[in-house]
Amino acid sequence: MTEPVQVVDVSEKDPRGDRWGTRRFSLRGRVTLLAAASVAGAVALVSLGAYLVVRDNLYQQVDDNLVARAHAAVESPQVQTELQQVPGAFLASADLQIGQLTVGEKVRLTYPQSGSRPPYGDDEIAVASGDSPFSLRTDPKTDSRVVALPQGAGQAMVLAQSLGPTKRTLNELSVVLFLIGGAGILVAAAAGTAVARAGLRPVDRLTSAAERVATTGDLRPIPVSGDDELARLTQSFNTMLGTVAESQERQRQLVADAGHELRTPLTSLRTNLELLLSASRPGARTLSDEDRSDIEADIRGQLDELTQLIGDLVELARQDEPRIEHERVEMVDVVERALDRARRRAGEIEFGVSLQPWVLTGDTSALERAVLNLLDNAVKFSPEGSTVGVRLYPVGDGTAVLEVEDSGPGIADEDLPKVFDRFYRSSEARTLPGSGLGLAIVQHAAQRHGGDVYAGRAAAGGALMTLRLPGAPA
Repeated sequence: MTEPVQVVDVSEKDPRGDRWGTRRFSLRGRVTLLAAASVAGAVALVSLGAYLVVRDNLYQQVDDNLVARAHAAVESPQVQTELQQVPGAFLASADLQIGQLTVGEKVRLTYPQSGSRPPYGDDEIAVASGDSPFSLRTDPKTDSRVVALPQGAGQAMVLAQSLGPTKRTLNELSVVLFLIGGAGILVAAAAGTAVARAGLRPVDRLTSAAERVATTGDLRPIPVSGDDELARLTQSFNTMLGTVAESQERQRQLVADAGHELRTPLTSLRTNLELLLSASRPGARTLSDEDRSDIEADIRGQLDELTQLIGDLVELARQDEPRIEHERVEMVDVVERALDRARRRAGEIEFGVSLQPWVLTGDTSALERAVLNLLDNAVKFSPEGSTVGVRLYPVGDGTAVLEVEDSGPGIADEDLPKVFDRFYRSSEARTLPGSGLGLAIVQHAAQRHGGDVYAGRAAAGGALMTLRLPGAPA
């Protein structure tokens, strides 16, 4: 019976692949490796260059010395020995292999008995025969340099010097260069590690801050030191944290204010519904038609108030979203569309309109909602039969203003700084319908388009709302 075999599907990607595969080396390790590799390349080039220069010089010195001694040997006088005359150079060449090559009926090589026989071949025979004026070569069998110079008819002086000492010197040089280069690479790696650790310390702080934000939601800024690129990166990161913290604070404030504003109509709506339900139970006291009609009207009003409040909250949330695409906006068309919508619910209130062409780039729907809120706000505070003034004109500094002037009681001085706050309603406005978000939506739309909105008093005593927007005449 065979054992069961476990089959593993290796086609699935290892979730740790990005961590252990493509990200095998940290940035600090790559910096250290780059420093060591750079120094290793530089040391290798310098060492190779030094080795080649020294090798060529040593070999050239061997050749020059050998040729010079060969000329001296050729010019040395003959010395009479017991058996024959030999060149005097034989007596002063203990460190060389030296011989006299004679070419006649046969080739004969004479060399000192106390020395060794120098190698010779066709090149040396050619020199002795007079076919070649000079010969210098390396003999591979004896690993020596061999030089031959003519010494009269049919003769040549042959000298050979071993390359062993020169090669031992070169081997020692290569070992020294290798050890020095290795030490330099180790020092460079240590220096690269130290520099990487010191230079990447701000990056480590950024990483720790990002992990802290992801884990705890703590948006405190991190310390900034220096004025280099990493310091600017840290400042940018702190700016981002500040923006996120501000956005979260706005969201918390919006939720808190919305909960506060929703509590009153929901409580009143729940009370009215419970009253209707209790009146419909058997044996309960019945409500008169007038009371039931008042309760139903109150419920409808509270539902309308909730609907408007929820719509305004949705509009604010939508305006907080980033807009990628913008379009060419004709402000005259935007104001006219908003006027058409405002007239349908203005009753007997008239509009005095004076519009001059103005064009900008932005969000048409957001600007139309802002203008409509200004018009609705003016209608709400204007008495029946009055006129709301609407004027659009450029002011000569690259911006245009839209002024909406009503004939109401105006805005108290203590309320002017607060009218654009979310859910703020003055004491006069608390008895009127509205959520307290209309003017906040106007301010948000104006600031998103590079402009602003201001509240003031009209010459006739009513409120004057001024929306300033950048752009150009049409």
